[in-house]
Amino acid sequence: MHPIGSTEAKEVGKVIRIQKAPKADKTVNGGVAASVLTNYEQLLWREYRELVSSPNKEVVEQRYVKDVIIPLLGPKHIDAGVRVSVSKEFLESVDKKVTKQRPTWRVNAANVDTTHDSALLLNDHSLFSLGISSGGGDCLSVEIKPKCGFLPTSRFISEENNLKRSVSRFKMHQLLKLEQNEISEVSEYDPLDLFSGSKDRVSEAIKALYSIPQNNFRVFLNGSLVLGGSGESTGRTSPETAHAFEDALKGFIQSSDDGLRTKCFLQLVSDTVYDSGVLDKLLQVQKLDRLDIEGAIHCYYNIINQPCPICKEAEEDSSLHGLPYDESLKVVKDYLIAATAKDCSLMISFRLRNAWDSAPSCDAVCLKSTNQTFDYKVHFIDLSLKPLKRMEAYYKLDNKIISFYTRKQKGEEQVSNPKHSES
Repeated sequence: MHPIGSTEAKEVGKVIRIQKAPKADKTVNGGVAASVLTNYEQLLWREYRELVSSPNKEVVEQRYVKDVIIPLLGPKHIDAGVRVSVSKEFLESVDKKVTKQRPTWRVNAANVDTTHDSALLLNDHSLFSLGISSGGGDCLSVEIKPKCGFLPTSRFISEENNLKRSVSRFKMHQLLKLEQNEISEVSEYDPLDLFSGSKDRVSEAIKALYSIPQNNFRVFLNGSLVLGGSGESTGRTSPETAHAFEDALKGFIQSSDDGLRTKCFLQLVSDTVYDSGVLDKLLQVQKLDRLDIEGAIHCYYNIINQPCPICKEAEEDSSLHGLPYDESLKVVKDYLIAATAKDCSLMISFRLRNAWDSAPSCDAVCLKSTNQTFDYKVHFIDLSLKPLKRMEAYYKLDNKIISFYTRKQKGEEQVSNPKHSES
């Protein structure tokens, strides 16, 4: 592995992924974690030998991407990264630097784990591989967090939660986030539009993301953030922000009229998402969640060999508790892979195609309104392995989201039909 020291300058076009540790979670045995995967997780992923035998979290994440995700999404749009050795001094210096840039609640929750001796080095997908010093011109990149792009149809969804079949999880979660003051207003974005395969609906989805980015839409110019929040949810794009963004596009989108560059840029993004077809594979992986969490949670309790609290509360056993152990393992494994696909981000980078480039190596998209052709590349990022234990949290959050949304809908119906509600 290539070593990185505390005084080494940042490589252009590279980012380093460093593990964090909860402040309450102190390592043991001289800084070595007791176990990377739990016994049940080793059973879950047993067909992936190198993943199961990984000595630390960095290797687990890398092997998960290489062995599990790339065969599903393909190698073209994924960078598994390269392991590099790092010094304790380097990690401590990074910790000090990022602490100043992170919100207080995140600083209090976790910090950089300085006990590790390696980290993952990846390409910075907000830039083209040659960086910004190669004379290749400006690079404009968009990071989109698509979220879940389909409606569940599982027969294990309870009758009281039937709205899950007709309203996207994202739209329902927005109301709960608003109630909990996590967002200032509800987003107009619906993942069902982005994944629809309809050019018009994809365009509407991109416009909605620009209008209220929250933490689902960010834009970078040569690696520097020009729209959206740096790790935190942002509200509606203000006139001042819109003006500054329009100005930032001057050297990239050819237009003599102020106000049209942003419109052209959003069209460029939606055309690329539609033409690339990159979301089709992502949707297939998301749909590995076939039973919904309301079904998969029973298989989880089968795996960990514990009485199912959901069945105890309902006073009725689910038929899923009769599944063979291996089938329960497959259901939960597929659910966790789908959870990765629902939670990842999409990075699309653009660079104006040179007229003299007779043998371009990149895909291209033509922006007809300005008669410009752009090279583009698309990568999936944040493809993290989800812990098995999180199944319990997934179930609780899902129940919280659908219960709150259903209550709100019933409340609105009673307001609009007071006579009906009294009868």
